[in-house]
Amino acid sequence: MAQRNTTAFALATGMLCLVQAHAQSDGPSIGGPEGLDIYDELTENAPLSSAVWDVNDSLTHIPGYDMYCHWNTDVLFNRDSGHQLGHDSVRIELGQHLCDIAIPCDGKQTSPYGMRHGRMHYGLDLDLETGDPVMAAFDGMVRISKYNKSFGNVVVIRHYNGLETLYAHLSKRKVEPGDVIMAGDTLGLGGNTGRSYGSHLHFEVRFLDQPIDPSLVVDIDNGSLKSLHFDLHKGSVASMAAAQAESRSKGATRKYHVIRSGDTLYGLSRKYGVRVRDLCRINGISERSTLSIGQRLRYN
Repeated sequence: MAQRNTTAFALATGMLCLVQAHAQSDGPSIGGPEGLDIYDELTENAPLSSAVWDVNDSLTHIPGYDMYCHWNTDVLFNRDSGHQLGHDSVRIELGQHLCDIAIPCDGKQTSPYGMRHGRMHYGLDLDLETGDPVMAAFDGMVRISKYNKSFGNVVVIRHYNGLETLYAHLSKRKVEPGDVIMAGDTLGLGGNTGRSYGSHLHFEVRFLDQPIDPSLVVDIDNGSLKSLHFDLHKGSVASMAAAQAESRSKGATRKYHVIRSGDTLYGLSRKYGVRVRDLCRINGISERSTLSIGQRLRYN
């Protein structure tokens, strides 16, 4: 089970003034705009005998603090992060053995990383039933545990190598910011909260706010790491940025059909070359939904 790191939890609840980082709103991809990345001042009226947390404490207790220089417990991530790779490539050590990972849930992959319905999908979707346990992939510290309008109940864990993993659409969260957890610890229960059309786990892997295709790191089918390390190159970061830009441009050109008398989902499916189930998923309706004259239905 997760252990509460008392000092880190005090930090997570706004007791420390650290470096302010600029948070940008999310693009038209999965996940909505986040709040500001703001840190509170250390209480000025604190007794002189109370311990004062300094940067050395942060470097000692917070995973990856030397890379991020902040510990934000409100903003999920910054999609337009200003973090830059200091070298042409960074080698991220993943483990000593290929089995040094816990697969977050037992279900099979149902949707991969990449473009999906004109939007960038920054993670993998794994099948599960509501109430199934969801486990931490690696050792680390919980940075985010909250409800988000797009991700639903979501948990973000920062790991000691600087990676962060995200677990979304949970029915219940069982950890809090500052909790120190081990790979395989249950962090919540699977569900269908937020922008979701069926019980599943949305799982992301990031480094310095840059999304990484989880399938490059984790072999879901075999329950192991792909390798003992992962090399992140400037070129791969540039390709990720290009994919994000493509996602935004496509999101700006969404196309809609205005429902007229006699329109049916099947007829619109044939007209626009889109499967009925995809029309329903894009618009958040079911195949039995009644179409109203004048209703706008997105078809791309």
